[in-house]
Amino acid sequence: MALEACRSCLSCLLIPLALWSIVVNVLLYFPNGNASYATSFQLPNYVWYFEGICFSGVMILLLAVILIALECSVFHQCCQSESCNKTYRSFISIVLALLGVAFSGYSCIIFTLGLIQGPFCNSSNGWDYIFKNTVGGYLTDYSAWSQCTEPANAVEWNIILLSILIALSGLQLIICFLKVAAELKRTLCGTYSVFVQVTKDLRLSSFFSIYKAGIL
Repeated sequence: MALEACRSCLSCLLIPLALWSIVVNVLLYFPNGNASYATSFQLPNYVWYFEGICFSGVMILLLAVILIALECSVFHQCCQSESCNKTYRSFISIVLALLGVAFSGYSCIIFTLGLIQGPFCNSSNGWDYIFKNTVGGYLTDYSAWSQCTEPANAVEWNIILLSILIALSGLQLIICFLKVAAELKRTLCGTYSVFVQVTKDLRLSSFFSIYKAGIL
């Protein structure tokens, strides 16, 4: 019941999450507010996938807008009956929510891999992924962070922003899953109600037919 009540607000929650994802991903291009590293391509390779901007950002934002439009009562009637129209809209919503699961899930995986790989920074051995062989172990080895001399605070910048992006895409993933569950429940229950009503009508029709035949 709570899932059904929150069904309409789930799509609205995706909008601020998508906007924040875009903003945080853009910050990855400017370590410590410096744009020179982006112009010289001295940034981690996963940054150039644009997953926070495109997939968990713009694509999720578009899906949320379409889902909200589908939930509006003024949406174009595609069928003759109201039950058919609701079922059709629920089906489209399920497809869109599944796309949201794919987009946010992909982004979450890429962000996690980027966090495990570590930042692309300058050290005594030059520019490289100096933590790539630690399999994420550098996250708790604070003393090793000083090996990154440029950009300043590169490790902290990388960890904080990627952790935020993982949380945002993870929330998007959960919301899209809940959206799929809510629409499936609505569709199946609605279809069952229509089936029950049709069955009752057929039984009543058969009863009256037999009753008339008995009178005649």
